[in-house]
Amino acid sequence: MSNGEEIRQLITEQAEAIRKKDIEAAMAQYAKDIVSFDVIDSLQKKGIEACRERLESWLSQFPGPFAYEIEQLTVLAGEEVTYCHSMNHVKGARATGEVIDMRWRATVCYSKTDGVWLITHEHSSVPFDVESGKALTSLTA
Repeated sequence: MSNGEEIRQLITEQAEAIRKKDIEAAMAQYAKDIVSFDVIDSLQKKGIEACRERLESWLSQFPGPFAYEIEQLTVLAGEEVTYCHSMNHVKGARATGEVIDMRWRATVCYSKTDGVWLITHEHSSVPFDVESGKALTSLTA
């Protein structure tokens, strides 16, 4: 299996873990010293525990099943470093009954250490309307 195929498989496995709300399986791909730039809360998160807390908080918003898809995935695989970018889509009902249907841009970087690919950096972002300052989470392209 090529490095690109291996990374695509890891991304598929992680997306499935997220849909199942399996925190342990979703976190298994993260390096201990991960740096994450997320769309909410802070400019950056450092370390696997900060990312775990964010994932737990995010998934707890959806008491029932929800849709989570990785769209338009591009993988640029090297021998020791790989980066990927995609549009991610989540749709589901929050505990309040509000339905979330949003897309965001994602960049994920993997590093290979001792033959194992781990996520060392991830960046999620949404465009915003310059005049209102509001996030544009319902864009489709």
